[in-house]
Amino acid sequence: MTGRVVLLLLMITVLAGVSPARAAPTIGGPAPAFGGHDTQGRAISLADFTGRTVVLEWTNHECPFVRKHYESGNMQRLQREAANQGAVWLTIVSSAPGKQGHVTAKEANALTASRGAAPAHVILDETGTIGRLYGAGATPTMVVIRPDQTIAYMGAIDSIPSARIEDIPKADNFVRDALAAVAAGEPVGTPLTKAYGCSVKYP
Repeated sequence: MTGRVVLLLLMITVLAGVSPARAAPTIGGPAPAFGGHDTQGRAISLADFTGRTVVLEWTNHECPFVRKHYESGNMQRLQREAANQGAVWLTIVSSAPGKQGHVTAKEANALTASRGAAPAHVILDETGTIGRLYGAGATPTMVVIRPDQTIAYMGAIDSIPSARIEDIPKADNFVRDALAAVAAGEPVGTPLTKAYGCSVKYP
């Protein structure tokens, strides 16, 4: 296909109001850029955190798989460990209005306080734009991004796909391992897994 034909197809796509297909994010590839507002009304973009490790966590407070990690304190411990390492933790809610897990900014802030959670920011993604950029299909889905804004890890929080709190101590925590590898400047041992949990409630 010639360059002229490719350009023509792109022009037709734009005129038709259709966005060109985005490449799926890959391990070692660039983390898709995004922007939004946190629950305090502050404008947030991934580019704001260039030079720092970033963790993305997709959540739905009504999902039993998410509740497993919050009711046990597992997610909060990870958030604090990440912060102690200088990482930025972004919790993302991609549930659409009227669907399970959707919250207002006020409700999200109340949840953060009541659970003793410690994300740097909670971002409401009601349109599902950020979630779809990353192919987030389940809650929780976890992504660890290196300081150079490339993806180090994507997938599940740990190795046992259950909603049982008693399984947490027996599981390999992929996020903790990824954070340790990134901090040491080493490759992540298990960089890609399949996220488990409830489906993300997109529009």
